[in-house]
Amino acid sequence: MLRIGLYLATNLAILVLLGIVMSVLGVDSRSTSGLLVMAAIFGMGGSFISLAMSKWIAKKSTGAVVITQPSNPTEQWLYDTVARMAKEAEIGMPEVAIYDSPDMNAFATGMKKDDALVAVSTGLLQNMARDEVEAVLAHEITHVACGDMVTMSLIQGVLNTFVIFLSRMAANVINNFLSSDEEGGGLGFFGYMAVTIVLELVFGLFASIIVMWFSRRREYVADRGAAYLVGKEKMVNALRRLQLSHEPSHLPEQMAAFGIRPRQGGLADLLRSHPPLELRISALQNME
Repeated sequence: MLRIGLYLATNLAILVLLGIVMSVLGVDSRSTSGLLVMAAIFGMGGSFISLAMSKWIAKKSTGAVVITQPSNPTEQWLYDTVARMAKEAEIGMPEVAIYDSPDMNAFATGMKKDDALVAVSTGLLQNMARDEVEAVLAHEITHVACGDMVTMSLIQGVLNTFVIFLSRMAANVINNFLSSDEEGGGLGFFGYMAVTIVLELVFGLFASIIVMWFSRRREYVADRGAAYLVGKEKMVNALRRLQLSHEPSHLPEQMAAFGIRPRQGGLADLLRSHPPLELRISALQNME
């Protein structure tokens, strides 16, 4: 599920940039209600800008090459399989891409169900049986068909609103406190901006925990969707194959958070986009 980490990184960068623009425009000096309205506009806007850029950034970050004309039997099978599943899921044909990585990984992203991108790694194609690859593709197609990225963008937009609003309210409190001392200097424009950016990053981290929780819940749904499209056993076998893989991740660092990775435990699990593989397998086995 590579799309999530990249989406979050892009969203946070855009959020900070929009925050700087708000400071330059003097939004922070307005009333609380005015600030909340502007925070909602910029927060939702930043989230959907991130979503709109998701396909382009995913391709650039992974070096994914879109299959426009299959050049070998593997590419032909991959393209035909995605086309068949897209038809069964009643969505438009996604772009199909392959990126070079030894990891067994795949992702889907895009702003619309009928204009998505599904990409798989060379490691996935080389180390999984076709039935297992088919299950992974069905999992990603389910994400697209369920509109998970759009729903996540709505959630992220609401969280962005509160990140922008609370960071400025907290910065105002700090500024007023410093202004009331004997020197009465306050933060100043650049000091205020610096404090606001730091607070946005801190609050943004907590917002990411909520987004990752949502992502983990959607993984179970995507697994069930894959079981419906290709059969439960194929999806279980694919997850078991991933359990046997101990290859370190070679994804770009900004995307590693949403790749398929072993369980780490502790607080790191709060920032994981995927539940532990053993829990996903158990949920599938108990599925009626």
